[in-house]
Amino acid sequence: MELRVNERVERLRLDPRVTLLDTVRDRLGLTGTKKGCDRGQCGACTVHVDGRRVLACLTLAGSVTGRRVTTIEGLARGSALHPVQQAFLDHDGFQCGFCTSGQIMSAVAVLREGQARSPEQIREHMSGNICRCGAYGPIVEAIRAVGAVD
Repeated sequence: MELRVNERVERLRLDPRVTLLDTVRDRLGLTGTKKGCDRGQCGACTVHVDGRRVLACLTLAGSVTGRRVTTIEGLARGSALHPVQQAFLDHDGFQCGFCTSGQIMSAVAVLREGQARSPEQIREHMSGNICRCGAYGPIVEAIRAVGAVD
């Protein structure tokens, strides 16, 4: 099958039961997408498919053939970080870092969807991403900084 991941076309021979998460990590070596719960409950595996966030652990790789997949590695442009990546650094929006890639991918989508008009709205639309360290305050601040919300 052919997958378009981070603007590169990848030709892979895959079992039809393999998940997008296992494909990007194990077959393509893109380990920024994390395997957390492997049940769709934590959000650590969040990626974008055609600009919409999806949980890669619940998505079969075969279902994204012909679609545009973006992982955390695909956000930056060369050495220039995506504004959300930079904001997470600037506002200490991470502690252990395990959930950070999923948090950032969700934050980019929340901003793109226009769902970041208030701290409450940010928290609501980011609720599918768990941070075991409890860095929620700085995560909201990082998103607010990029979205310039009150």
